[in-house]
Amino acid sequence: MQRSRRPGVAVLLLLSLTACGGPAGSPQASPSSVTSPVTATATATTTERAPASAPPTETTSAPAPASWTTYTTAAGDLAFDLPSSWNITDPAGELAEGGGAFAEVTSEDGRLLATLRTNMATGSTCTEKYPYSVLESEEMPQLAQYGTVPRYTFETRGIDAAAGPPDTPAAAYGITTAPLPEGDSACYMFHFFNWPPNAAMFGAFYNPELNLTPGDPSLPYLEKAKLYAGTPEYADIKRMITSLRPAG
Repeated sequence: MQRSRRPGVAVLLLLSLTACGGPAGSPQASPSSVTSPVTATATATTTERAPASAPPTETTSAPAPASWTTYTTAAGDLAFDLPSSWNITDPAGELAEGGGAFAEVTSEDGRLLATLRTNMATGSTCTEKYPYSVLESEEMPQLAQYGTVPRYTFETRGIDAAAGPPDTPAAAYGITTAPLPEGDSACYMFHFFNWPPNAAMFGAFYNPELNLTPGDPSLPYLEKAKLYAGTPEYADIKRMITSLRPAG
């Protein structure tokens, strides 16, 4: 999470969370991992014939919407929708190390857009606060557990004049059970939500090297994040993550 994006951005969330009692590392797909292209769903279209007495008219058809499909975790407990041109990678259809689901969502050209992981042990101790912004926030009642309703969020920590964890501006989208920040500073981004038997995550850090962003490449990192929030790709990512639901 750098002002001009650097590789390894997905690791930074885990580093910041480890320092505050979070998970120690990210799972890696096994050598037998497979990437399965999602099968597109054909959409039939019909054209109505004008009455014989009507004069011929010219019509312009709107572009067909992208085809979407549904993915269900190998454990069979969660499902979500995604564009059929995107891919799902998991450990050969088996449960990830330690149990639970582990799936990476990549674009048609192989860019990592989000990771789903369940059965995670987490901790949350807020020792420092940082300048923040919330670009989006939306409740997800379909995932409510123990009376707590998680929310989808796209938020940032740190600014050029006051860095966030780990000493750089950071932006991330995902699902969280943390309340909306208040005041002029907030704890680090804790994008986890309650899901049996422990907790789960579905999201990613914003990385301009992976998240296609318009505008001048030299723009500051947080300015790029705000621009990305207005792109069709981000709209699809948000639609995908907010579609997460119990399977069945």
